[in-house]
Amino acid sequence: MKVIRGTIITIVIVFMLLLGIAVPAALIGLAVFLIGLYLNNQYRKYKINFKRSGWIMAAGFVLSIFLATADSDATETINEPEKEEIVTDQDEADKKAEEEKFAEEKAKEEEAKKQAEEQAKLEAEQEEKQKQEEAEKQKQEQDQNKAAESLGLELVTVGRVVDGDTIETSDGRKVRLIGVNTPESTTRVEEYGKEASQYTTSELTGKKIWMQKDVSDTDRYGRLLRIIWVDIPTDDMDENEIRGKMFNAQLVLNGYAEPSTYNPDVKYSEYFRKFGREAREANKGLWALGDEGTTKGDLDSAAASSSSSSSGIAGGSGSNDSSGTASNSASAEGSTESYQNCTELRKVYPNGVPSTHPAYESKHDRDKDNYACER
Repeated sequence: MKVIRGTIITIVIVFMLLLGIAVPAALIGLAVFLIGLYLNNQYRKYKINFKRSGWIMAAGFVLSIFLATADSDATETINEPEKEEIVTDQDEADKKAEEEKFAEEKAKEEEAKKQAEEQAKLEAEQEEKQKQEEAEKQKQEQDQNKAAESLGLELVTVGRVVDGDTIETSDGRKVRLIGVNTPESTTRVEEYGKEASQYTTSELTGKKIWMQKDVSDTDRYGRLLRIIWVDIPTDDMDENEIRGKMFNAQLVLNGYAEPSTYNPDVKYSEYFRKFGREAREANKGLWALGDEGTTKGDLDSAAASSSSSSSGIAGGSGSNDSSGTASNSASAEGSTESYQNCTELRKVYPNGVPSTHPAYESKHDRDKDNYACER
């Protein structure tokens, strides 16, 4: 029994000691327990008349537990505000972070909304601008169509260039330019003919142009006889507009063609002769090769001498015979040579002869281009 009793007391003392280490106030109970144990030992050993020592030990054990529990509650009570404060600070930090995140998201949304509004505004402005441009373009086209209609202009696309003064439209119609004559570059080649053809090719191929009829519609070869405008003129008789917008005039001004008048298509003949004289004085193009140029035209000396037979029109030789006969062919009078036919003439002059040659006779000039028996 003593062993069991000693073991129990030891366990109790160790337990109360641990409580005292954890909660110092519990050591009071341990002290009371030890006093009770001492008195109990004294009672057992010396029979001191104190039988209540067991109660003291029990009281000390209970007191130790009570004090430990009470101190623990007090500590928790004391630490609770700190916990609450920590929790409150954490909540505030979380709340602040959430508010900042919300504010950032809201700012991004507002920025995105602003950008979307600006983009929509820009698109609306562009659409409005495009509508205005389209409306302006339509108005310009309508004005152009009215102007073209008033001047009798026909809009066509150039399909190919035959030579310097002849083109073909995209729908297959051949067009001979009125009032001008470029050196030949097809059936026969005259000096500066290739250059003239190349110029017309570079300027007109694939382009939209406006064709204007003078009096004649076609020549004897079925080609349309037309003035070519690269842009619609406001006044088709204004010299500045003729210089800048009429392709026939540009051929003469740049020395690629000689003016060549055929009755009755004489609307611009005076302008062409004026432009031709300017080009000749500046030695432009074909005029750099001689005062007579390189092909037949109004400014040739032979043409000038026969101008009295041009019915009041300053005549010239050319290849666009609008009525089937030239108005100012060089006269064959005074010729000192005569041949029965082109076969006989070509024996002497293999390439034929121009109207200024003594062997020229109109009967040998079947195409009426003032060049007889040409190959």
